Amino acid sequence: MRKQISIGEVTFNIVNYAALTLFTLLCVFPFYYIFINSISDNELASLGKIVYRPVGIHFQNYIKVLQLRGIGQSAFISLARTVLGTLFTLIGSSFLGYTLGKREMWRRKLWYRFVIITMYFNAGIIPWFINMKNLGLVNNFWAYVLPGIVVPFYVILFKTFIESISPAMEESAQIDGAGYLVRFFRIILPLSMPIIATIAVFTAVGQWNAFLDTLFLMRNSRLFTLQFQLYQYLRKAYAIAATMRSMDASSQMLIDPSELLTPISIRMTITMVVVSPILIVYPIMQRFFVKGIMIGAIKG
Repeated sequence: MRKQISIGEVTFNIVNYAALTLFTLLCVFPFYYIFINSISDNELASLGKIVYRPVGIHFQNYIKVLQLRGIGQSAFISLARTVLGTLFTLIGSSFLGYTLGKREMWRRKLWYRFVIITMYFNAGIIPWFINMKNLGLVNNFWAYVLPGIVVPFYVILFKTFIESISPAMEESAQIDGAGYLVRFFRIILPLSMPIIATIAVFTAVGQWNAFLDTLFLMRNSRLFTLQFQLYQYLRKAYAIAATMRSMDASSQMLIDPSELLTPISIRMTITMVVVSPILIVYPIMQRFFVKGIMIGAIKG
């Protein structure tokens, strides 16, 4: 028999779907606006006349921006720090969370409190910089990776998650003679893929978007990240646009006026270049979020 739906339920569903659709459009529209301005007539974009649909579509902005000095090297540095930083964070935080979940660990609660307390107290930028300098991490690529090996929030997530796994599975391996490392890599990690995927996305997004550590620690331009290059180029958008225009004029090329770079086109294009990888990866991994966060949240 079909279930009868009341008028109140129908009204609620309509309002709910309408509100969620509106919220989705509000979240998506800024990215759509940046994209259509990056591929439209540059003069019209600089005048703010590109709002809902692209006009005079071309991709010269992306070709010219990707030719800017340092973009390729910065993209490699950002990719390397994202991959290595995510890998090290996953291994360090997950193994510490696994260790703190063991009742036989000496002073387990004391060490767990030491991890938690770092979430509430921060020494500040100057002591952090002095510490990084003393460790030899100024103008050093590993400054992007080593400080994030253990993240207290991820340790808590992983510890809570593995506590929801049946102890019998690990005990059976222990009876067969498996040590902690074997049980961790062969039993715990395969069963923890939802929380691993969740932490991996959080870490990768944070690593890709970070630029303050580059600002404070790096003086060698070969170690600049793509986000930091974006920060610099956005500040110099007017100078870059003028340089590109003069280069086109000096080369005596027949350039369409609509394709001449403007500060607005540079800002929009660089923003899309930097944001695109996250826009592609994030939706693919999003399906792990709810499962990864919620499993282990309810006890009993």
